[in-house]
Amino acid sequence: MMTKKLLFQLDTDAIANGFDTIVGYDGGADHVIPHGGVNPQNVGMLVDGCMFARSSREKQFSAIFVGGSKLAEGQALFEAIKKKFFANFRVSVMLDSNGSNTTAAASVAYLIKHCPAAGKRAVVLAGTGPVGQRAAAVLAKEGAEVVITSRVLARAQASCELIKERFGYDCIPVAAIDDASRGKALAGARIVYAAGAAGVQLLRETDWMDNSTLEVMCDANATPMLGVQGVNMADKGVECHGKIVYGALGIGDLKMKLHRQCIARLFEQNELLLDAEDIYGIAKTMV
Repeated sequence: MMTKKLLFQLDTDAIANGFDTIVGYDGGADHVIPHGGVNPQNVGMLVDGCMFARSSREKQFSAIFVGGSKLAEGQALFEAIKKKFFANFRVSVMLDSNGSNTTAAASVAYLIKHCPAAGKRAVVLAGTGPVGQRAAAVLAKEGAEVVITSRVLARAQASCELIKERFGYDCIPVAAIDDASRGKALAGARIVYAAGAAGVQLLRETDWMDNSTLEVMCDANATPMLGVQGVNMADKGVECHGKIVYGALGIGDLKMKLHRQCIARLFEQNELLLDAEDIYGIAKTMV
């Protein structure tokens, strides 16, 4: 009998996210086993069950997906899971809290197709959330000078510190409390990534349409009001005011394909660890 592909969905929130369950099945898992309220203190027995229940030649058919709404909690859980592994007693693991890794990877892969980032200024507006932090990190990985804005400077500084600690890249924190200051933050930028909260407009069309350096822009917000006025959520590499723009639905198809592709790869071996860098690497091969 063929060994079943089992995906253990470990969610840091009290109730496991149904979205991730569905994509787990769509990615090729025969069964998805969701667990909510998982943290570094209680994950041990779940990991033990995954890595001890099957023989060495069957371990690749058990895998772990780490989700939840809070990236910091997901990252801590991801690290705790890795510490449980030894020798060949391990299974493949993917981290995608709040869809941050797959969303950031898909959108940045599109942006650099039009505008290679090395040596260029990239501004991540409202970049203190999960998607914004991951987008900033992969843009920095591509060699960009990355600016992270927030209405509160301390929050931008904290995000820059987290990126430095986790990835080793320096980003520039900037306070941008209103339309005028956010427009001013775009000075010299070639790439703009709007990663604000749902329903919050970050840029007026008049603040970016005449920007002479701006080449590409992505608005990751799919909830009206959109994050960037003048960009439609379905825009996918379209030209607007001489810039190439992407909306949330424009990147959504690649994000979903990437998520499913990553799930499928978990079952190809028992040693795969998919975090931001590796997920971004897969995304680049799909653009």
